[in-house]
Amino acid sequence: MLTRRAALIGAAGVAAAPILAKAAKADEIMDTSMAESVDLSKLKRVKHRLVRPPMVHDHEQTAPAEPRIVEFEMQIVEKEVEVDSGAYLQAMTFNGSIPGPLMVVHEGDYVELTLYNSPENMMQHNIDFHASTGALGGGSLTLVNPGEKTTLRFKATRAGTFVYHCAPGGPMIPWHVVSGMSGAIMVLPRDGLKDDRGNPVSYDKVFYIGENDFYIPKDENGDYKRFSDVGESYPDTLEVMNGLIPSHVVFNGKVGSLTGDGALHANQGEKVLFVHSQANRDSRPHLIGGHGDLVWETGKFANPPERDLETWFIRGGSAGAMLYEFLQPGVYAYVNHNLIEAVNLGATAHVVVEGTWNNDLMEQVQAPTEYDAAYEGKTALP
Repeated sequence: MLTRRAALIGAAGVAAAPILAKAAKADEIMDTSMAESVDLSKLKRVKHRLVRPPMVHDHEQTAPAEPRIVEFEMQIVEKEVEVDSGAYLQAMTFNGSIPGPLMVVHEGDYVELTLYNSPENMMQHNIDFHASTGALGGGSLTLVNPGEKTTLRFKATRAGTFVYHCAPGGPMIPWHVVSGMSGAIMVLPRDGLKDDRGNPVSYDKVFYIGENDFYIPKDENGDYKRFSDVGESYPDTLEVMNGLIPSHVVFNGKVGSLTGDGALHANQGEKVLFVHSQANRDSRPHLIGGHGDLVWETGKFANPPERDLETWFIRGGSAGAMLYEFLQPGVYAYVNHNLIEAVNLGATAHVVVEGTWNNDLMEQVQAPTEYDAAYEGKTALP
Protein backbone atom coordinates (compact mmCIF):
# COMPACT_ATOMS: atom_id res chain seq x y z
CA MET A 1 0.00 0.00 0.00
CA LEU A 2 2.91 2.34 0.74
CA THR A 3 5.51 3.28 -1.86
CA ARG A 4 8.73 5.28 -1.63
CA ARG A 5 9.45 8.40 -3.64
CA ALA A 6 12.47 10.56 -4.24
CA ALA A 7 12.85 12.93 -1.30
CA LEU A 8 14.73 15.70 -2.97
CA ILE A 9 14.85 17.46 -6.32
CA GLY A 10 17.13 20.15 -7.72
CA ALA A 11 19.33 22.58 -5.86
CA ALA A 12 16.71 23.26 -3.21
CA GLY A 13 16.63 19.58 -2.33
CA VAL A 14 20.42 19.37 -2.05
CA ALA A 15 20.46 22.37 0.31
CA ALA A 16 17.76 20.85 2.51
CA ALA A 17 19.18 17.30 2.59
CA PRO A 18 20.57 17.37 6.17
CA ILE A 19 17.21 18.51 7.49
CA LEU A 20 15.06 16.16 5.44
CA ALA A 21 17.24 13.24 6.52
CA LYS A 22 15.75 13.66 10.00
CA ALA A 23 12.21 13.06 8.70
CA ALA A 24 12.14 9.28 9.05
CA LYS A 25 9.06 8.60 6.93
CA ALA A 26 8.32 12.00 5.44
CA ASP A 27 8.71 10.66 1.91
CA GLU A 28 6.26 7.77 2.27
CA ILE A 29 3.07 8.29 0.33
CA MET A 30 -0.05 6.18 0.08
CA ASP A 31 -0.90 4.54 -3.24
CA THR A 32 -4.67 4.71 -3.78
CA SER A 33 -4.53 4.09 -7.56
CA MET A 34 -6.32 0.75 -7.20
CA ALA A 35 -9.35 2.21 -5.38
CA GLU A 36 -12.68 2.35 -7.20
CA SER A 37 -13.29 5.73 -8.84
CA VAL A 38 -16.15 7.97 -7.77
CA ASP A 39 -18.28 9.81 -10.34
CA LEU A 40 -18.87 13.39 -9.16
CA SER A 41 -19.31 14.83 -12.64
CA LYS A 42 -22.89 15.91 -11.99
CA LEU A 43 -22.02 18.03 -8.96
CA LYS A 44 -21.72 21.77 -9.31
CA ARG A 45 -18.26 23.25 -8.85
CA VAL A 46 -17.68 26.44 -6.85
CA LYS A 47 -14.28 28.11 -6.64
CA HIS A 48 -13.26 30.43 -3.79
CA ARG A 49 -10.20 32.64 -3.65
CA LEU A 50 -8.73 32.49 -0.16
CA VAL A 51 -8.08 35.73 1.71
CA ARG A 52 -5.61 36.69 4.40
CA PRO A 53 -6.71 36.19 8.03
CA PRO A 54 -8.37 37.57 10.09
CA MET A 55 -10.74 38.09 7.14
CA VAL A 56 -12.60 35.20 5.52
CA HIS A 57 -13.63 34.63 1.90
CA ASP A 58 -17.25 35.26 0.86
CA HIS A 59 -19.53 32.34 1.59
CA GLU A 60 -23.16 31.39 2.16
CA GLN A 61 -24.34 30.63 5.68
CA THR A 62 -26.87 28.11 4.35
CA ALA A 63 -26.32 25.89 1.35
CA PRO A 64 -28.45 24.42 -1.45
CA ALA A 65 -29.78 20.91 -0.99
CA GLU A 66 -27.25 19.28 -3.27
CA PRO A 67 -23.59 19.04 -2.22
CA ARG A 68 -20.98 20.84 -4.30
CA ILE A 69 -17.29 20.52 -5.06
CA VAL A 70 -15.64 23.56 -3.50
CA GLU A 71 -12.28 24.39 -5.05
CA PHE A 72 -9.39 26.18 -3.35
CA GLU A 73 -5.79 26.90 -4.27
CA MET A 74 -3.03 27.42 -1.74
CA GLN A 75 0.67 28.12 -2.11
CA ILE A 76 3.32 27.19 0.44
CA VAL A 77 5.72 30.04 1.14
CA GLU A 78 8.87 29.87 3.23
CA LYS A 79 9.96 33.32 4.36
CA GLU A 80 11.41 35.32 7.23
CA VAL A 81 8.83 36.99 9.46
CA GLU A 82 9.47 39.64 12.12
CA VAL A 83 7.44 38.33 15.06
CA ASP A 84 8.38 41.22 17.33
CA SER A 85 10.93 44.01 17.29
CA GLY A 86 14.27 42.29 16.74
CA ALA A 87 12.76 38.78 16.80
CA TYR A 88 12.77 37.06 13.40
CA LEU A 89 11.23 33.70 12.58
CA GLN A 90 12.23 31.57 9.62
CA ALA A 91 8.61 30.83 8.88
CA MET A 92 6.88 28.18 6.82
CA THR A 93 3.40 29.25 5.77
CA PHE A 94 0.26 28.38 3.86
CA ASN A 95 -0.39 31.19 1.36
CA GLY A 96 2.19 33.45 3.01
CA SER A 97 0.14 34.15 6.14
CA ILE A 98 0.24 32.94 9.73
CA PRO A 99 -2.21 31.32 10.26
CA GLY A 100 -3.12 29.91 6.88
CA PRO A 101 -6.45 31.09 5.45
CA LEU A 102 -9.78 29.93 6.83
CA MET A 103 -11.72 27.80 4.33
CA VAL A 104 -15.52 27.62 4.57
CA VAL A 105 -17.65 24.83 3.10
CA HIS A 106 -20.84 23.00 4.10
CA GLU A 107 -21.38 19.53 5.49
CA GLY A 108 -21.60 17.06 2.62
CA ASP A 109 -19.57 19.23 0.25
CA TYR A 110 -16.35 18.01 -1.32
CA VAL A 111 -13.25 20.09 -0.60
CA GLU A 112 -10.82 20.13 -3.52
CA LEU A 113 -7.50 21.79 -2.73
CA THR A 114 -4.62 22.30 -5.13
CA LEU A 115 -1.46 22.76 -3.06
CA TYR A 116 1.65 24.37 -4.58
CA ASN A 117 5.13 24.05 -3.05
CA SER A 118 6.99 27.05 -4.46
CA PRO A 119 10.19 26.09 -6.34
CA GLU A 120 12.26 28.53 -4.29
CA ASN A 121 11.36 26.69 -1.06
CA MET A 122 13.81 24.31 0.64
CA MET A 123 11.47 21.86 2.33
CA GLN A 124 8.98 19.12 1.59
CA HIS A 125 5.46 19.97 2.76
CA ASN A 126 1.98 18.50 2.89
CA ILE A 127 -1.38 19.16 4.55
CA ASP A 128 -3.27 17.24 7.23
CA PHE A 129 -6.96 18.19 7.48
CA HIS A 130 -8.50 17.29 10.86
CA ALA A 131 -11.87 17.56 9.07
CA SER A 132 -11.08 14.70 6.68
CA THR A 133 -11.08 10.89 6.90
CA GLY A 134 -8.14 8.61 6.11
CA ALA A 135 -4.55 8.87 4.84
CA LEU A 136 -3.31 10.83 7.88
CA GLY A 137 -5.82 13.57 7.13
CA GLY A 138 -4.59 13.69 3.54
CA GLY A 139 -0.99 14.12 4.67
CA SER A 140 0.19 10.91 3.03
CA LEU A 141 -1.45 11.91 -0.28
CA THR A 142 -0.15 15.48 -0.49
CA LEU A 143 3.61 15.36 0.19
CA VAL A 144 5.21 17.72 -2.33
CA ASN A 145 8.79 18.73 -3.00
CA PRO A 146 9.75 22.29 -3.96
CA GLY A 147 8.42 22.98 -7.45
CA GLU A 148 5.64 20.38 -7.22
CA LYS A 149 1.87 20.67 -6.87
CA THR A 150 -0.82 18.21 -5.87
CA THR A 151 -4.62 18.16 -5.68
CA LEU A 152 -6.55 16.50 -2.87
CA ARG A 153 -10.31 16.04 -2.63
CA PHE A 154 -12.13 14.95 0.52
CA LYS A 155 -15.75 14.87 1.64
CA ALA A 156 -16.63 17.15 4.56
CA THR A 157 -18.67 14.66 6.57
CA ARG A 158 -18.71 16.48 9.92
CA ALA A 159 -19.85 20.02 10.69
CA GLY A 160 -17.60 22.24 12.76
CA THR A 161 -14.34 24.12 12.91
CA PHE A 162 -11.19 22.06 12.39
CA VAL A 163 -7.44 22.65 12.26
CA TYR A 164 -5.28 21.85 9.27
CA HIS A 165 -1.48 21.79 9.42
CA CYS A 166 1.65 20.53 7.74
CA ALA A 167 2.75 17.06 8.85
CA PRO A 168 5.63 15.85 6.67
CA GLY A 169 6.75 13.15 9.10
CA GLY A 170 8.84 12.56 12.21
CA PRO A 171 10.44 15.57 13.92
CA MET A 172 9.49 17.73 10.95
CA ILE A 173 5.86 17.76 12.14
CA PRO A 174 6.18 19.90 15.28
CA TRP A 175 8.84 22.10 13.68
CA HIS A 176 6.67 22.95 10.67
CA VAL A 177 3.64 23.60 12.89
CA VAL A 178 5.43 25.97 15.29
CA SER A 179 7.03 27.68 12.30
CA GLY A 180 3.58 28.84 11.18
CA MET A 181 2.13 26.01 9.10
CA SER A 182 -1.40 25.71 10.45
CA GLY A 183 -4.83 27.08 9.67
CA ALA A 184 -8.50 26.12 9.94
CA ILE A 185 -11.50 25.02 7.92
CA MET A 186 -15.11 25.69 8.93
CA VAL A 187 -17.71 23.16 7.82
CA LEU A 188 -21.13 24.73 8.30
CA PRO A 189 -24.34 22.68 8.59
CA ARG A 190 -26.21 22.84 5.29
CA ASP A 191 -29.08 24.69 6.94
CA GLY A 192 -26.81 27.00 8.91
CA LEU A 193 -25.93 27.36 12.57
CA LYS A 194 -28.38 26.68 15.42
CA ASP A 195 -28.42 27.93 19.00
CA ASP A 196 -28.74 25.68 22.06
CA ARG A 197 -32.54 25.55 21.57
CA GLY A 198 -32.33 24.59 17.91
CA ASN A 199 -33.22 28.05 16.56
CA PRO A 200 -31.46 29.37 13.44
CA VAL A 201 -28.47 31.64 14.07
CA SER A 202 -26.76 33.98 11.63
CA TYR A 203 -23.73 36.25 11.84
CA ASP A 204 -22.82 39.57 10.25
CA LYS A 205 -19.11 38.89 9.89
CA VAL A 206 -16.41 36.37 10.76
CA PHE A 207 -13.01 37.02 12.33
CA TYR A 208 -10.46 34.20 12.16
CA ILE A 209 -7.83 34.27 14.90
CA GLY A 210 -5.03 31.75 14.68
CA GLU A 211 -2.91 31.46 17.79
CA ASN A 212 0.71 30.35 17.48
CA ASP A 213 3.50 29.56 19.89
CA PHE A 214 6.97 30.39 18.54
CA TYR A 215 10.37 29.26 19.80
CA ILE A 216 13.00 31.74 18.64
CA PRO A 217 16.52 31.03 19.94
CA LYS A 218 18.71 33.59 21.72
CA ASP A 219 22.49 34.00 21.65
CA GLU A 220 24.84 34.16 24.64
CA ASN A 221 24.00 37.87 25.08
CA GLY A 222 20.27 37.23 25.32
CA ASP A 223 19.54 38.66 21.87
CA TYR A 224 17.33 36.80 19.41
CA LYS A 225 19.28 34.94 16.74
CA ARG A 226 18.64 35.58 13.07
CA PHE A 227 19.19 32.90 10.44
CA SER A 228 19.85 33.02 6.72
CA ASP A 229 17.27 30.38 5.83
CA VAL A 230 14.85 27.89 7.32
CA GLY A 231 17.33 25.01 7.24
CA GLU A 232 19.96 26.90 9.21
CA SER A 233 17.41 27.72 11.91
CA TYR A 234 16.48 24.11 12.68
CA PRO A 235 19.08 22.89 15.23
CA ASP A 236 18.83 25.91 17.53
CA THR A 237 15.05 26.09 17.17
CA LEU A 238 14.72 22.41 18.03
CA GLU A 239 16.61 22.95 21.28
CA VAL A 240 14.22 25.76 22.30
CA MET A 241 11.16 23.77 21.17
CA ASN A 242 12.11 20.79 23.29
CA GLY A 243 12.23 23.03 26.33
CA LEU A 244 8.47 23.57 25.83
CA ILE A 245 8.70 27.26 26.79
CA PRO A 246 7.66 29.54 23.91
CA SER A 247 9.43 32.83 23.29
CA HIS A 248 6.20 34.26 21.87
CA VAL A 249 2.49 33.38 21.96
CA VAL A 250 0.76 35.47 19.33
CA PHE A 251 -2.39 35.97 17.32
CA ASN A 252 -2.07 35.97 13.54
CA GLY A 253 1.65 35.74 13.20
CA LYS A 254 3.23 38.43 15.32
CA VAL A 255 2.95 40.61 18.39
CA GLY A 256 0.42 43.40 17.79
CA SER A 257 -0.86 42.03 14.47
CA LEU A 258 -4.48 42.65 15.53
CA THR A 259 -4.01 45.85 17.52
CA GLY A 260 -3.45 49.46 16.44
CA ASP A 261 -3.73 49.74 12.67
CA GLY A 262 -4.45 46.01 12.52
CA ALA A 263 -7.34 46.09 15.01
CA LEU A 264 -10.60 44.40 14.09
CA HIS A 265 -13.68 46.58 13.50
CA ALA A 266 -17.38 46.07 14.14
CA ASN A 267 -20.53 48.11 14.74
CA GLN A 268 -22.83 48.13 17.74
CA GLY A 269 -25.54 45.52 17.18
CA GLU A 270 -23.44 43.37 14.84
CA LYS A 271 -23.14 39.66 15.53
CA VAL A 272 -19.58 38.49 15.01
CA LEU A 273 -18.45 34.89 14.77
CA PHE A 274 -14.93 34.39 16.14
CA VAL A 275 -13.12 31.27 14.93
CA HIS A 276 -10.05 30.51 17.05
CA SER A 277 -7.48 27.80 16.31
CA GLN A 278 -4.40 26.55 18.12
CA ALA A 279 -2.59 23.70 16.41
CA ASN A 280 -0.12 22.95 19.21
CA ARG A 281 -0.97 24.26 22.71
CA ASP A 282 -4.08 24.78 24.82
CA SER A 283 -5.57 28.27 24.93
CA ARG A 284 -8.23 30.14 26.90
CA PRO A 285 -9.88 32.86 24.78
CA HIS A 286 -11.70 35.68 26.56
CA LEU A 287 -13.35 38.86 25.27
CA ILE A 288 -12.74 41.64 27.80
CA GLY A 289 -15.92 43.69 28.04
CA GLY A 290 -18.06 41.05 26.37
CA HIS A 291 -19.08 37.42 26.57
CA GLY A 292 -19.45 34.32 24.49
CA ASP A 293 -23.17 34.53 23.70
CA LEU A 294 -22.94 31.13 22.02
CA VAL A 295 -19.77 29.08 22.26
CA TRP A 296 -18.97 25.90 20.38
CA GLU A 297 -15.97 25.25 22.59
CA THR A 298 -14.95 22.06 20.78
CA GLY A 299 -15.97 23.64 17.48
CA LYS A 300 -18.46 20.93 16.52
CA PHE A 301 -21.77 22.30 15.28
CA ALA A 302 -23.70 19.05 15.76
CA ASN A 303 -23.37 19.69 19.49
CA PRO A 304 -25.44 22.49 21.06
CA PRO A 305 -23.41 25.57 21.97
CA GLU A 306 -22.93 26.78 25.52
CA ARG A 307 -24.30 30.18 26.47
CA ASP A 308 -22.86 33.29 28.12
CA LEU A 309 -19.34 32.04 28.76
CA GLU A 310 -16.71 34.41 30.16
CA THR A 311 -13.73 32.30 29.06
CA TRP A 312 -13.64 29.14 26.97
CA PHE A 313 -11.09 26.44 26.26
CA ILE A 314 -9.43 25.61 22.96
CA ARG A 315 -7.60 22.32 23.09
CA GLY A 316 -4.25 22.13 21.37
CA GLY A 317 -4.82 20.77 17.88
CA SER A 318 -8.36 22.10 17.57
CA ALA A 319 -10.45 25.11 16.62
CA GLY A 320 -13.53 26.55 18.30
CA ALA A 321 -16.19 29.14 17.49
CA MET A 322 -17.87 31.89 19.50
CA LEU A 323 -20.72 34.23 18.53
CA TYR A 324 -21.14 37.61 20.21
CA GLU A 325 -23.43 40.58 19.56
CA PHE A 326 -21.60 43.80 20.41
CA LEU A 327 -23.87 45.88 22.68
CA GLN A 328 -21.56 48.77 23.58
CA PRO A 329 -19.12 50.90 21.57
CA GLY A 330 -15.45 51.13 22.47
CA VAL A 331 -12.35 48.97 22.40
CA TYR A 332 -12.69 45.32 23.39
CA ALA A 333 -9.61 43.20 24.08
CA TYR A 334 -9.74 39.62 22.83
CA VAL A 335 -7.03 37.72 24.71
CA ASN A 336 -5.67 34.39 25.74
CA HIS A 337 -6.61 34.57 29.42
CA ASN A 338 -3.33 33.16 30.48
CA LEU A 339 -2.57 36.84 31.01
CA ILE A 340 1.17 36.28 31.02
CA GLU A 341 0.88 35.01 27.46
CA ALA A 342 -1.59 37.76 26.55
CA VAL A 343 0.35 40.72 27.92
CA ASN A 344 3.98 39.62 28.04
CA LEU A 345 4.19 37.21 25.09
CA GLY A 346 1.74 38.80 22.63
CA ALA A 347 -1.61 36.94 22.55
CA THR A 348 -3.88 40.01 22.39
CA ALA A 349 -6.23 41.44 19.76
CA HIS A 350 -8.43 44.54 19.82
CA VAL A 351 -11.94 44.97 18.41
CA VAL A 352 -12.95 48.61 17.84
CA VAL A 353 -16.74 48.97 17.93
CA GLU A 354 -18.61 52.05 16.70
CA GLY A 355 -21.94 53.09 18.22
CA THR A 356 -23.72 55.00 20.99
CA TRP A 357 -23.03 54.31 24.65
CA ASN A 358 -25.86 52.71 26.63
CA ASN A 359 -25.86 53.91 30.25
CA ASP A 360 -28.38 51.22 31.20
CA LEU A 361 -25.71 48.58 30.67
CA MET A 362 -22.92 50.56 32.33
CA GLU A 363 -22.60 54.09 33.69
CA GLN A 364 -19.78 56.00 35.35
CA VAL A 365 -21.76 57.42 38.25
CA GLN A 366 -18.84 59.50 39.49
CA ALA A 367 -15.57 60.27 37.75
CA PRO A 368 -12.37 59.58 39.72
CA THR A 369 -11.75 62.28 42.34
CA GLU A 370 -9.77 62.61 45.55
CA TYR A 371 -11.51 61.90 48.84
CA ASP A 372 -10.91 62.66 52.51
CA ALA A 373 -9.47 59.40 53.84
CA ALA A 374 -10.00 60.52 57.44
CA TYR A 375 -13.78 60.40 57.06
CA GLU A 376 -14.61 58.52 53.86
CA GLY A 377 -14.13 54.91 52.88
CA LYS A 378 -14.22 53.51 56.39
CA THR A 379 -17.49 51.69 55.72
CA ALA A 380 -15.89 49.78 52.85
CA LEU A 381 -13.94 47.61 55.28
CA PRO A 382 -15.59 44.52 56.84
